[in-house]
Amino acid sequence: MNIDLTDTSTRRIQEALTQARHLMGGPAVGMVLTLIIVTDESAQYDAVRAGTEASREHPCRVLTVISREARGNTSRLDAEIRMGETGPGETVLLRMYGPLAEHADSVVVPLLMPDTPVVTWWPGGKVPKVPSEDPLGALAQRRVTDSYAARDRLGTLAKLAEGYRPGDTDFTWTRLTSWRSLLAAALDQDHDEIVSGEVSAEPDSPSAELLAAWLSIRLGVPVSRVVSDGPGITGVRLTTTSGDLEVSRCDGRVATLSRPDQPDRQVSLMRRPMAELLAEELRRLDPDEPYHEAAARFAKDLSSAKAASKAAPPEQADGR
Repeated sequence: MNIDLTDTSTRRIQEALTQARHLMGGPAVGMVLTLIIVTDESAQYDAVRAGTEASREHPCRVLTVISREARGNTSRLDAEIRMGETGPGETVLLRMYGPLAEHADSVVVPLLMPDTPVVTWWPGGKVPKVPSEDPLGALAQRRVTDSYAARDRLGTLAKLAEGYRPGDTDFTWTRLTSWRSLLAAALDQDHDEIVSGEVSAEPDSPSAELLAAWLSIRLGVPVSRVVSDGPGITGVRLTTTSGDLEVSRCDGRVATLSRPDQPDRQVSLMRRPMAELLAEELRRLDPDEPYHEAAARFAKDLSSAKAASKAAPPEQADGR
């Protein structure tokens, strides 16, 4: 069921939602949370589709906030309600014109599900420096960003790390779940002392930087970054006193796990779509401390590298 409301108000949107539930024979509200998606018109299709697919696992009300320009100082709110198409949730697209877009929280608050958690997600590259201080971020227990979508990926991740508050996380960390699980399982087996490590990935990969920082923290050894052709992360090598423990993935699908004196093993390590990443983040609403630790280490190392580059003589900084 689709309902279009032009030049509307939150009261009319609430009335339309209630009426639609009764017409579909489900007057009770069975939502477990509210997902706020902050995006623009060009990216809203993929973001809404991901939110709708994630709502199959986590029935929720999806409020998509889309800022639109308007001539003059005229404010207007258009809404599109979608129910019962592909999942048990409710999706509301809120297109805000003019000055109203600067006060999106005043529109969103009356539409939040009562007594349920709120998650705010910025799927694009334009994310607030401190998500918890953003009006829509302040409403949420969980705030999800994606620095990979930003123009300055590493700079954006560093700013998010500096402005971290409990409840913040980033898809560049979520993409590492399979890698971290595989490496943790491999390291649970007997192995000799690890003396160093390296992570290979495409240039400017925030996920690779976080993985290197996480490994360095957990193993207490230096872990370097090596640039490869991608896609994404292509390998992790941990050097031990008896040889290398290595995970290589050149096609973004299947990884090869190599251990000293053992046969190689093939492991599925697919690059996951946006809907799966979002569904994973909706499963937990507690602070993601490992992400915080890895992001803080990365931001510190990046700051130190920039300071060293500025202090170095020009011929040294240029590599001559």
